[in-house]
Amino acid sequence: MATLAATAVFFIVGLIVSAIIIYVVTKLFGEREGIGTALLAALAGAIIYALAYYFLGHGLLAALIGGFVWLLALGSLYKIGWLKALVVAVIVWIVAAIVGFLLPTVVGPL
Repeated sequence: MATLAATAVFFIVGLIVSAIIIYVVTKLFGEREGIGTALLAALAGAIIYALAYYFLGHGLLAALIGGFVWLLALGSLYKIGWLKALVVAVIVWIVAAIVGFLLPTVVGPL
């Protein structure tokens, strides 16, 4: 079982990686906000999904509602419309999935 310290480190590393991905993707779409906004968007996403999974369980409904609410947060933080927020979110999710797949293999098998 993971310790509290290990969980905190995992969360912080995940938050930083997510913020960098959000920052790069939003810059590609011409947004002017800085890394602080990306970090806030990553933190908001983590909190939103944690609450959705806590209250709705680990299912499709929680993922859909969490994703919808995160789109609202993303659109609000970056002052962008629904369609642009959706496109940004999809690209962020794809890149995050790729990074999540590759990152653990960087250090080799443990």
